[in-house]
Amino acid sequence: MEDVNQSVTSDFHLVGLFSYSGSCHLLFSLVAAMFITGLLGNTVLLFLICTDSRLHTPMYFLLSQLSLFDVGFPLVTIPKMSANFLQVEGSISFGGCAAQIFCLTLMGVAEGILLAFMSYDRYVAVCHPLRYPVLMRRQVCLLMVGCSWMAGVLNASIQTSITLHFPYCASHMVDHFCEVPALLKLSCADTSAYELALSISGVLILMLPLSLIATSYGHVLKAVLRMRSENARHKAFTTCSSHITVVGLFYGAAVFMYMVPGAYHSPQQDNVVSLFYSLVTPMLNPLIYSLRNREVQIALVKVISRAGLRPKW
Repeated sequence: MEDVNQSVTSDFHLVGLFSYSGSCHLLFSLVAAMFITGLLGNTVLLFLICTDSRLHTPMYFLLSQLSLFDVGFPLVTIPKMSANFLQVEGSISFGGCAAQIFCLTLMGVAEGILLAFMSYDRYVAVCHPLRYPVLMRRQVCLLMVGCSWMAGVLNASIQTSITLHFPYCASHMVDHFCEVPALLKLSCADTSAYELALSISGVLILMLPLSLIATSYGHVLKAVLRMRSENARHKAFTTCSSHITVVGLFYGAAVFMYMVPGAYHSPQQDNVVSLFYSLVTPMLNPLIYSLRNREVQIALVKVISRAGLRPKW
């Protein structure tokens, strides 16, 4: 009981990515630049979707939620990591660690489900265009987003409460920012049963949305190949390829982190992968959608021209 009480009141010590690099100042500058770029890109994308009436469609409504998650991911981790580096201090309180676990788990699960719903949206748009206004009406979109958030909150509440219930009487050195796998390695209790339950739930949480995504894009690919219009085929392929790229970035990191056994990857690799899905992917997502979607480009040019900053071509 004394060990449990100690685990609740003690801080954790974060050994961040900068600690593993000899060029820590260069790496810090790179991370800061990527953080600002991602934050700015997702904020601009959110602003365009909210203000441009042509982007008030189901696809862009779901995309706005993805941008919201991509704002949240780096905000939960990077400021604390940067503050610890600048202050030459790597501590995080027990409550702060709990908040990181909860937020990261919530957004990770919710984004995975949201990506599945976005693939269904593209399936309906390409394969059933005449029924699209009915199948993707506003109430359905709100239900999709609500289900994503509720699944994330439920999963995060369960995982955070169970993970922090274990006693942490051994080392309090966390190899990267607070996540469930990182903390379980520090527990002095037997966590094997919980880790098995986590692996099973992780497979379900990852594979069910991935199955829906694969099925949706299988039908989309068949429909695109049957299109006679070159313009329609190009538009469908461009829109869907952007989403497939985002899915690959997100699920590639998630599968490595939560489905590959811990014995097959080192703490340093965990650091890099965690940084990838919490910083690199959120930075790339708005670039992928803005560079490949003409509607977003037109909305951006419109905003720039209103501000009197339109470039002279």
